[in-house]
Amino acid sequence: MSKNSGHLSSFIRRALAGAALSIAASGSMAAEVNVYTYREPGLIKPLFDKFTAETGVKVNVIFAKAGLEERIQSEGANSPADMLITTDIANLRKAVDLGITQNVKSVTLEKAVPPALRAADGAWYALSVRARVIYAAKDRVKDAALSYADLASPRFKGKFCVRDGRHNYNNALFAAAIVHWGEAKAEEWLKGLRANLAKKPSGGDRDVAKDIASGACDIGLGNTYYVGLMNADAQQKAISDQIRVIMPTFENGKTHVNVSGFVVAKHAKNKADAVKLAEWLVGAQAQGMYGEQNFEYPVLAGAPVEPFIKSFGDLKADDIPLESVAGKAKTASEMTDKVGFNLGPQS
Repeated sequence: MSKNSGHLSSFIRRALAGAALSIAASGSMAAEVNVYTYREPGLIKPLFDKFTAETGVKVNVIFAKAGLEERIQSEGANSPADMLITTDIANLRKAVDLGITQNVKSVTLEKAVPPALRAADGAWYALSVRARVIYAAKDRVKDAALSYADLASPRFKGKFCVRDGRHNYNNALFAAAIVHWGEAKAEEWLKGLRANLAKKPSGGDRDVAKDIASGACDIGLGNTYYVGLMNADAQQKAISDQIRVIMPTFENGKTHVNVSGFVVAKHAKNKADAVKLAEWLVGAQAQGMYGEQNFEYPVLAGAPVEPFIKSFGDLKADDIPLESVAGKAKTASEMTDKVGFNLGPQS
């Protein structure tokens, strides 16, 4: 080998080493995070696009309606999933119970997400909040305030509509009632709710609003963000205009909430970027976007609430840990069956 070729080889080695140091300092050129999610593309893709634009980290997404926890479990160590973003505490706990997650320690996440809205061990964290509220007919229900207990009052007999009692949204509320009241009182309340049903539980929260608007019932349960979505939809605004949102409370004066949230996959290949995405999602900008895009409440204190949702009144979120609620989910489901809730009104 010639003297010149030796100098050239040395120069190339130094150049490559310098490039490697530069890449290490600035972050991988191929930085990416693989997300599995149940969230609708139109609701969450704008956040991912903004994150990528600001950080250079590409977000690859698999959208599905169901079965993602089982998919990650079956994929095992070969799973490409770095993060699962899902709705409802039940789905977050399901992922943890299946053993497909790993705990995350992050000062940023712990400062942004209240203790009641995250696992104590870092197994899951909330990203946004929705309240389980009362939908009431504007022209037929004049109450300024109602409690969850009031829904079982005989005055609403034959006037109450709701979706399947075993759906995660209702199951979480019923589980919260068990935490607050104990099993005996919660069961009597569920019996009262069944006695007040105008029809067999069916459809979704939007259907509850449609039933109220049509006069099939006067009052029902639904999540706050559906009212925002209907109000923003020219074809459904007439329905949202006919209902009023009442923030019901337990005896502590607070309203039951549920969450969308995330877990980091057990075999995440891009854990650092998954955590980076999570930390970005609980930041002020992303929390504001959750409100604008999804009509949800922020987990971050002080983040703006979307104006239409804010018009419902101040949300005083129940501060019992959602872990406690999740712990009563099976009991709530069994109780729903025991009282024959989904059979509809008794003859």
